[in-house]
Formats: sequence, structure tokens, C-alpha cells
Amino acid sequence: MDGMWLVAGGTALLASLGYLESYYHRLNLCRIPIRIHVNGTRGKSGVTRLIAAGLRAGGIRTCAKTTGTLPRMIFPDGSEYPVFRPSRANVIEQLRIVRAAVAARAEALVIECMAVQPMLQSLCELQLVRATHGVITNARADHLDAMGPTGTDVARALAGTVPVKGKLFTTEQRYLEVLEMAVRDRQARMVAVGEEDISQLRAEEMSRFSYIEHPENVALALRVCADLGIERQTALEGMWRAQPDAGVLTAHQISESGHEMVFVNGFAANDPESTEHLWNMVLERFPQVEQRIAVFNCRADRPDRTVQLAEACVRWKPADHYMVIGTATNIFSRRATAMGLSPQRMTCAENCSGEELLRVISARSSRSTMIMGMGNISGPGMELVRYFQSRTSKRVAAELQEAA
Repeated sequence: MDGMWLVAGGTALLASLGYLESYYHRLNLCRIPIRIHVNGTRGKSGVTRLIAAGLRAGGIRTCAKTTGTLPRMIFPDGSEYPVFRPSRANVIEQLRIVRAAVAARAEALVIECMAVQPMLQSLCELQLVRATHGVITNARADHLDAMGPTGTDVARALAGTVPVKGKLFTTEQRYLEVLEMAVRDRQARMVAVGEEDISQLRAEEMSRFSYIEHPENVALALRVCADLGIERQTALEGMWRAQPDAGVLTAHQISESGHEMVFVNGFAANDPESTEHLWNMVLERFPQVEQRIAVFNCRADRPDRTVQLAEACVRWKPADHYMVIGTATNIFSRRATAMGLSPQRMTCAENCSGEELLRVISARSSRSTMIMGMGNISGPGMELVRYFQSRTSKRVAAELQEAA
């Protein structure tokens, strides 16, 4: 009997502690008048950074948190620190982020949604963030095992972060009706950012970014900043100064032994539609190269994504050679070959180190080569990125030394 009372007492205590934590979290949220919850298939981290930078430039004391390639907490002075995780990622860490923003006396918090499961996405909004402004970048066929099986299902899952009686900003067009249903259900307002907004961005404005940014992401961030009273030019200047996410689309050009190599980090895009869009953009940007190498980084725990990319890449504008790295590369090679890609144009480099991969790439390179990494950035993908970053830095340092 004593044991039963002990269990009952322990359960009641845990329930009370949970209620108190929820109560104090609500109080913390109330101390941050502007709360912006960013969701979507692609571009969440970048848009989070752009909005936060625009708000900071406009004089709003802003914190931000990204869960992209490397999770980061960004403070009102623009400094950023890694998000500590004692084990696996857990949505409960958003409680710590809110507490940190309150401690930093933030007037605004821009926070990237870190949930994938549809129920958790809704929970994050309704219980953890309670946004004043929601942002959905796009809805594309990714994480279909959790949000699928169709693109419509993905859009419905993402709609779980529509804020109650708030505003939703989105550049998504294909599934706009799905989002509108959620907006009506939660008595929110929809702000659709379309081609008219995107076309207002001039080429010289986009060229001011230190990396390859998507005009739709900038247009979306500008509309959010404008809604909060930030003048367009002020917001843009803040965005130009902002530090990009580690997984952002960047290009690194190096010259070795008479060979010119351009490496494009496109690893952050891993659904077929986004990846094809980036591939086409990069081909247009570097039309003069003699050879184009597509590098796909596979993961054994993402076989569906591997199959999707293998099937899709055969229909894209062709590369001269395809390199498959990471783990479970045989899934990619078998599917791509079945779809018609010649095995002679493909090299599988399962579990190779970064140094070994570079030797293979160099052996395939001609006088001028463009290499684009896709799939995901973990493991060998990050090794490639760091190698080309370091080589670019060394080259720039040498040029500056010569000039001095």
C-alpha cells in the first residue's frame, strides 16, 4: 500500500513540475513581443538568418536560433554560439532558447522549426513558440517517410506551424490552398510572397551577398521585416552583413598545377526539386568550364532520399561525370544505372576519406572543372567543404601577401 501511495505521489509531483515549467515558459514567451517561427522544406536556416539580420539592422533587439547544418544561437550583437545537445536533437531544447532570449532582453526571437513529425510541428507552434509571425519557405517532396507520401501531405504537416491569430508569410505557390485552409482554421492572415516581390530584387542587390542566395528567400525575409516597420534598404544592408549558415550555397575556386577547379557546396539541398534548381543555377553561373562533376553524398539511414536523387538526376541537364560518396552508395548506383545512367560515367567511393576523394576528383578533372556537392553535408561532404574553404583562404592570403 505504501508503494502505491509513493507512486501516486511521485506522479502528482511530476505533473505539478510539468505544469510549473509550462506556466513559466508562457511567461517567458510574453516577455518577447515578436516571435517568428520559420518552417519549410528548404531554406529555413537561411531565411531565419536573413530576417534576424534585417531586424537587427532596423534597431530591434533580436535573437535567432537555427537548426541547419550546425545548430546556432545568434545574439543581438550578431555573435553566435553552438547549441549544446547532451544527446540527440529534441524539440524541448526550444525552452532553453526562449530562456536565453529573455536573458538577452530580446524584443524579437526568430526561431527555426526543428520538428519533422507532423504532430510535433504543430506542438512546437502551439505550445513552445506561439508565434506572432509564421514563415513557411516552401513545401517540397522531402522527409516523405515522416510527412508523406505526397507533396500535399508535406504541405499539411508544415501548416502545423501556422500561428493562431497571427500572420503567415510564404513563397509557396503550389500548395497555397492547403496553407490557406490552416490559416482560416487558426484565424490567421496570409501574406503570399510571389513573383512580383521577387522581381523587385535587382541583380546588383543580389550580388552584394558573399554567397549564392536565392531571391525568393530575400524577398520573403524583406516582407517580414517590412511588416515590422523596417525600411527595405536598412533591412537589405543588414542582410548583406549577416554571417551565412554553414550549409549555404557557396562557391570556392582554386588553381593547382594548371588546373582551375570550382567547388560548389550544394549539400544543404537534398530533395530532388531543390537540388535540380541549384544544379541548373550553377550550370548557368559557370558556363565556361570544360567538365562538370556531380557529387552525391549518400546516407545509409536515408535510403528513400538516395533513391529519389538517383532517379531524378538522370533527367537533369547532364554532368560529365557522377561521383557517389558516403554510405550505401550501391543504392544510388543501382537505381541510377537502372534509369539509364552509364556506369562508365559514375564512380562509387564508399567510405573514402576526404583526402582519398580529392585524389579521385583530381584524376577526373580537366583544365577547368566545376564540382558540385549534393545529397547531404555529413561526413565526407563536410570534409570536402572544409578542404576547399581552407584552400580558398590560403590562396586569398597568398594574394594579399603578394600585393603587400
